[in-house]
Amino acid sequence: MRYNDQLKALLTPAERKVFAKLNTPQKIQAYLDKLPINFEVAGEEGIYSPREVLKKKKAQCMEGALFAAAALAYHGREPLIMDFRTVPKDEDHVIAPFKQNGLWGAISKTNHSVLRWRDPIYKSSRELAASYFHEYYLWTGKKSLVDYSGPVSIKKFALTKWLTTDQDLDWMATWLNTVNHYPVGPKKALGKRRAAYPIELKALAIEEFKNPEKRSARRG
Repeated sequence: MRYNDQLKALLTPAERKVFAKLNTPQKIQAYLDKLPINFEVAGEEGIYSPREVLKKKKAQCMEGALFAAAALAYHGREPLIMDFRTVPKDEDHVIAPFKQNGLWGAISKTNHSVLRWRDPIYKSSRELAASYFHEYYLWTGKKSLVDYSGPVSIKKFALTKWLTTDQDLDWMATWLNTVNHYPVGPKKALGKRRAAYPIELKALAIEEFKNPEKRSARRG
């Protein structure tokens, strides 16, 4: 049985109805944009599976990436995710890369004006990763992106472990941190990073959804 047929067989009719409509990366991104951010308030910590995202109707960055990977796989594409790692004071970010007309783009769930969707115009995953470099900075203005994983397939994992489970998927974040990562730029060049300008910091402060606990929510 083909992978997408196995995936469909595990979904409920209501879930299949949602995924069937999300037949392009653009539609998947539009769906995720409308979902409130999962701020992981007390008692709801952890990473939701795509099924739980549909139930809870909210998502943070990794949950959005896994949901996007599932939707892409539903329509016969490879379920890929891609990790960005930062300096210790910042937070990592996860996207769902995809190819369209031979070029790379990305679906990204975020609560801010930065680190969002990428149109498929990039010749390589390296180019795609580099496009996020200038948007990744701390409130001090220091640019904070260190390395990226490149696109990795999650086909190796049983669908019941990540697609439909009601269990926390923190284990997948741990696994993602173990895959090969590559420097976003040469060490010498990274040493000459220009800090983000004050107007860029103002843009970073714009939030799409308000945190009910009023804690500072970074990008995911």
